Amino acid sequence: MHGEGFIGVFDSGVGGLSVLRAIRELLPAEHLLYIADSAHAPYGDLTAERIRDRSERITRHLVEHGAKAVVVACNTATAIAVEHLRTLYSLPIVAIEPAVKPAVHRTASGTVGVLATSATLASPRYAALLARYGDRARVVAQPCPGLVERIEHGDWDSADTRRLLQAYVAPLLAAGADQIVLGCTHYPFLRGLIEDIAGPAVEVLETGPAVATELRRRLSAGGLLLEQGRGEVRFLTSGDPDRVAPVLTRLWCEEVMLGTWFE
Repeated sequence: MHGEGFIGVFDSGVGGLSVLRAIRELLPAEHLLYIADSAHAPYGDLTAERIRDRSERITRHLVEHGAKAVVVACNTATAIAVEHLRTLYSLPIVAIEPAVKPAVHRTASGTVGVLATSATLASPRYAALLARYGDRARVVAQPCPGLVERIEHGDWDSADTRRLLQAYVAPLLAAGADQIVLGCTHYPFLRGLIEDIAGPAVEVLETGPAVATELRRRLSAGGLLLEQGRGEVRFLTSGDPDRVAPVLTRLWCEEVMLGTWFE
Protein backbone atom coordinates (compact mmCIF):
# COMPACT_ATOMS: atom_id res chain seq x y z
CA MET A 1 0.00 0.00 0.00
CA HIS A 2 1.11 3.58 -0.67
CA GLY A 3 3.47 4.86 2.02
CA GLU A 4 3.76 1.58 3.94
CA GLY A 5 6.98 -0.04 5.11
CA PHE A 6 9.94 1.22 7.09
CA ILE A 7 13.35 2.69 6.35
CA GLY A 8 16.25 0.42 7.20
CA VAL A 9 19.49 2.07 8.29
CA PHE A 10 22.71 0.22 9.08
CA ASP A 11 26.30 0.78 10.11
CA SER A 12 29.11 -1.31 11.52
CA GLY A 13 28.19 0.01 14.97
CA VAL A 14 26.65 3.07 16.58
CA GLY A 15 28.18 5.69 14.29
CA GLY A 16 25.28 5.62 11.86
CA LEU A 17 23.12 7.14 14.58
CA SER A 18 24.46 10.49 13.37
CA VAL A 19 22.66 9.80 10.08
CA LEU A 20 19.61 8.30 11.78
CA ARG A 21 19.29 11.48 13.84
CA ALA A 22 19.21 13.62 10.69
CA ILE A 23 16.62 11.32 9.11
CA ARG A 24 14.45 11.47 12.22
CA GLU A 25 14.57 15.26 12.25
CA LEU A 26 13.66 15.62 8.58
CA LEU A 27 11.22 12.69 8.28
CA PRO A 28 9.54 12.33 11.68
CA ALA A 29 6.58 10.34 10.32
CA GLU A 30 8.72 7.52 8.95
CA HIS A 31 9.22 4.22 10.78
CA LEU A 32 12.94 3.49 11.19
CA LEU A 33 14.86 0.29 11.92
CA TYR A 34 18.53 0.70 12.76
CA ILE A 35 20.95 -2.23 12.73
CA ALA A 36 24.29 -1.80 14.49
CA ASP A 37 26.56 -4.59 13.26
CA SER A 38 28.70 -4.16 16.37
CA ALA A 39 29.97 -7.75 16.40
CA HIS A 40 31.89 -6.93 13.23
CA ALA A 41 32.94 -3.34 13.93
CA PRO A 42 34.89 -1.56 12.69
CA TYR A 43 34.31 -2.35 9.02
CA GLY A 44 37.50 -0.46 8.21
CA ASP A 45 39.49 -3.41 9.58
CA LEU A 46 37.69 -6.00 7.41
CA THR A 47 38.51 -7.17 3.90
CA ALA A 48 36.44 -5.80 1.03
CA GLU A 49 34.89 -9.23 0.56
CA ARG A 50 33.85 -9.37 4.20
CA ILE A 51 32.37 -5.86 4.09
CA ARG A 52 30.31 -6.76 1.02
CA ASP A 53 29.13 -9.95 2.72
CA ARG A 54 28.03 -8.15 5.90
CA SER A 55 26.31 -5.41 3.91
CA GLU A 56 24.47 -7.95 1.77
CA ARG A 57 23.30 -9.97 4.78
CA ILE A 58 21.97 -6.91 6.57
CA THR A 59 20.27 -5.50 3.49
CA ARG A 60 18.64 -8.87 2.77
CA HIS A 61 17.29 -8.97 6.32
CA LEU A 62 15.86 -5.47 5.99
CA VAL A 63 14.25 -6.17 2.62
CA GLU A 64 12.77 -9.49 3.77
CA HIS A 65 11.19 -7.75 6.76
CA GLY A 66 9.51 -5.02 4.74
CA ALA A 67 11.96 -2.16 4.21
CA LYS A 68 10.85 0.31 1.53
CA ALA A 69 14.29 1.93 1.44
CA VAL A 70 17.74 1.24 2.86
CA VAL A 71 20.31 3.78 4.01
CA VAL A 72 23.92 2.60 4.13
CA ALA A 73 24.95 4.85 7.03
CA CYS A 74 28.61 3.87 6.84
CA ASN A 75 31.22 5.44 4.59
CA THR A 76 33.27 2.26 4.42
CA ALA A 77 30.29 0.05 3.50
CA THR A 78 29.20 2.63 0.93
CA ALA A 79 32.65 2.76 -0.61
CA ILE A 80 33.01 -1.02 -0.82
CA ALA A 81 29.50 -2.45 -1.13
CA VAL A 82 26.76 -0.06 -2.24
CA GLU A 83 27.10 -0.66 -5.98
CA HIS A 84 26.91 -4.40 -5.35
CA LEU A 85 23.76 -3.94 -3.25
CA ARG A 86 22.12 -1.95 -6.02
CA THR A 87 22.62 -4.82 -8.44
CA LEU A 88 20.73 -7.11 -6.03
CA TYR A 89 17.78 -4.95 -4.98
CA SER A 90 15.51 -2.52 -6.80
CA LEU A 91 14.32 -0.51 -3.78
CA PRO A 92 15.97 2.86 -3.07
CA ILE A 93 19.41 2.36 -1.52
CA VAL A 94 20.79 5.68 -0.32
CA ALA A 95 24.55 5.91 0.05
CA ILE A 96 26.83 8.24 1.93
CA GLU A 97 30.10 9.82 0.92
CA PRO A 98 32.51 12.32 2.49
CA ALA A 99 31.38 15.92 2.00
CA VAL A 100 34.29 16.79 -0.29
CA LYS A 101 32.07 18.57 -2.82
CA PRO A 102 30.71 21.24 -0.43
CA ALA A 103 34.11 21.54 1.26
CA VAL A 104 35.95 22.42 -1.95
CA HIS A 105 33.29 25.02 -2.74
CA ARG A 106 33.56 26.58 0.73
CA THR A 107 37.32 26.64 1.26
CA ALA A 108 39.06 30.01 1.32
CA SER A 109 42.54 28.60 1.89
CA GLY A 110 42.31 26.18 -1.03
CA THR A 111 42.98 23.17 1.20
CA VAL A 112 40.44 20.66 2.49
CA GLY A 113 41.14 17.97 5.09
CA VAL A 114 39.38 14.60 5.26
CA LEU A 115 39.25 12.36 8.34
CA ALA A 116 38.20 8.81 7.41
CA THR A 117 38.94 5.12 7.82
CA SER A 118 41.79 3.60 5.85
CA ALA A 119 39.34 1.43 3.89
CA THR A 120 37.30 4.44 2.78
CA LEU A 121 40.37 6.36 1.68
CA ALA A 122 41.72 3.35 -0.26
CA SER A 123 38.45 2.66 -2.08
CA PRO A 124 37.78 3.29 -5.78
CA ARG A 125 34.68 5.25 -4.80
CA TYR A 126 36.77 7.75 -2.83
CA ALA A 127 39.24 7.95 -5.72
CA ALA A 128 36.33 8.76 -8.03
CA LEU A 129 35.15 11.45 -5.60
CA LEU A 130 38.59 13.06 -5.70
CA ALA A 131 38.64 12.82 -9.47
CA ARG A 132 35.39 14.80 -9.63
CA TYR A 133 36.24 17.54 -7.16
CA GLY A 134 39.92 17.31 -6.22
CA ASP A 135 41.06 19.62 -9.01
CA ARG A 136 39.22 22.52 -7.36
CA ALA A 137 41.20 22.41 -4.12
CA ARG A 138 44.01 20.51 -2.46
CA VAL A 139 42.49 17.58 -0.56
CA VAL A 140 44.57 16.15 2.29
CA ALA A 141 43.36 12.81 3.65
CA GLN A 142 44.08 11.49 7.14
CA PRO A 143 43.30 7.87 8.10
CA CYS A 144 42.16 7.53 11.71
CA PRO A 145 42.85 4.00 13.01
CA GLY A 146 41.47 3.38 16.49
CA LEU A 147 38.96 6.21 16.48
CA VAL A 148 35.88 4.14 15.68
CA GLU A 149 36.69 1.74 18.50
CA ARG A 150 36.83 4.58 21.02
CA ILE A 151 33.41 5.82 19.96
CA GLU A 152 31.98 2.30 20.04
CA HIS A 153 33.12 1.99 23.66
CA GLY A 154 31.76 5.38 24.70
CA ASP A 155 35.21 6.95 25.11
CA TRP A 156 34.45 10.33 23.56
CA ASP A 157 36.10 12.88 25.81
CA SER A 158 39.04 11.24 27.57
CA ALA A 159 42.57 12.61 27.46
CA ASP A 160 43.63 9.62 25.34
CA THR A 161 40.91 10.28 22.77
CA ARG A 162 41.87 13.94 22.62
CA ARG A 163 45.54 13.04 22.08
CA LEU A 164 44.58 10.64 19.30
CA LEU A 165 42.44 13.28 17.61
CA GLN A 166 45.14 15.90 17.95
CA ALA A 167 47.54 13.57 16.14
CA TYR A 168 45.05 13.15 13.29
CA VAL A 169 43.94 16.79 13.00
CA ALA A 170 47.44 18.32 13.28
CA PRO A 171 48.60 17.33 9.76
CA LEU A 172 45.45 18.84 8.26
CA LEU A 173 46.00 22.12 10.08
CA ALA A 174 49.68 22.12 9.12
CA ALA A 175 48.64 21.74 5.49
CA GLY A 176 46.45 24.84 5.82
CA ALA A 177 43.02 23.19 5.74
CA ASP A 178 40.14 25.50 6.63
CA GLN A 179 37.55 22.75 6.03
CA ILE A 180 37.62 19.36 7.76
CA VAL A 181 35.34 16.69 6.34
CA LEU A 182 34.17 13.95 8.69
CA GLY A 183 34.41 10.96 6.39
CA CYS A 184 33.02 8.41 8.84
CA THR A 185 29.56 8.45 10.41
CA HIS A 186 31.09 7.79 13.83
CA TYR A 187 33.11 11.00 13.82
CA PRO A 188 30.26 13.53 14.25
CA PHE A 189 29.99 12.34 17.86
CA LEU A 190 33.47 13.83 18.35
CA ARG A 191 32.62 17.00 16.45
CA GLY A 192 32.84 19.28 19.48
CA LEU A 193 36.27 17.94 20.36
CA ILE A 194 37.45 18.23 16.75
CA GLU A 195 36.22 21.82 16.54
CA ASP A 196 37.98 22.63 19.81
CA ILE A 197 41.25 21.22 18.50
CA ALA A 198 40.93 22.79 15.05
CA GLY A 199 39.91 26.24 16.26
CA PRO A 200 37.25 28.72 15.09
CA ALA A 201 38.87 29.37 11.70
CA VAL A 202 38.17 25.81 10.57
CA GLU A 203 34.72 24.56 9.51
CA VAL A 204 33.81 20.92 10.23
CA LEU A 205 31.44 19.23 7.78
CA GLU A 206 29.37 16.05 8.14
CA THR A 207 26.96 14.34 5.75
CA GLY A 208 23.90 13.22 7.75
CA PRO A 209 21.60 16.10 6.70
CA ALA A 210 22.49 15.63 3.03
CA VAL A 211 21.68 11.92 3.26
CA ALA A 212 18.31 12.68 4.87
CA THR A 213 17.50 15.16 2.10
CA GLU A 214 18.37 12.64 -0.61
CA LEU A 215 16.29 9.98 1.14
CA ARG A 216 13.27 12.31 1.23
CA ARG A 217 13.71 13.03 -2.48
CA ARG A 218 13.87 9.32 -3.35
CA LEU A 219 10.83 8.45 -1.21
CA SER A 220 8.79 11.31 -2.64
CA ALA A 221 9.70 10.38 -6.21
CA GLY A 222 8.56 6.81 -5.57
CA GLY A 223 5.31 7.74 -3.84
CA LEU A 224 6.62 6.23 -0.59
CA LEU A 225 6.87 9.29 1.64
CA LEU A 226 4.97 9.40 4.93
CA GLU A 227 4.16 12.90 6.16
CA GLN A 228 1.54 12.40 8.88
CA GLY A 229 1.98 11.05 12.40
CA ARG A 230 5.05 10.06 14.37
CA GLY A 231 7.02 7.02 13.27
CA GLU A 232 8.46 4.28 15.47
CA VAL A 233 12.22 3.84 15.86
CA ARG A 234 13.59 0.37 16.59
CA PHE A 235 17.14 -0.84 17.13
CA LEU A 236 18.94 -4.14 16.62
CA THR A 237 22.55 -5.13 17.18
CA SER A 238 24.68 -8.13 16.34
CA GLY A 239 26.88 -7.33 19.32
CA ASP A 240 26.48 -7.70 23.07
CA PRO A 241 23.35 -5.67 23.92
CA ASP A 242 24.53 -5.08 27.48
CA ARG A 243 27.58 -3.29 26.11
CA VAL A 244 25.94 -1.61 23.11
CA ALA A 245 22.74 -0.36 24.80
CA PRO A 246 24.34 2.21 27.17
CA VAL A 247 26.39 3.76 24.34
CA LEU A 248 23.45 3.75 21.96
CA THR A 249 21.13 5.30 24.56
CA ARG A 250 23.63 8.04 25.34
CA LEU A 251 24.12 8.90 21.67
CA TRP A 252 20.42 8.76 20.79
CA CYS A 253 19.56 10.84 23.87
CA GLU A 254 16.47 8.70 24.54
CA GLU A 255 15.85 5.36 26.21
CA VAL A 256 15.89 2.65 23.54
CA MET A 257 14.59 -0.89 23.23
CA LEU A 258 17.49 -2.85 21.78
CA GLY A 259 16.98 -6.25 20.21
CA THR A 260 19.60 -8.72 19.01
CA TRP A 261 20.21 -9.89 15.46
CA PHE A 262 22.61 -12.64 14.47
CA GLU A 263 23.49 -13.74 10.98
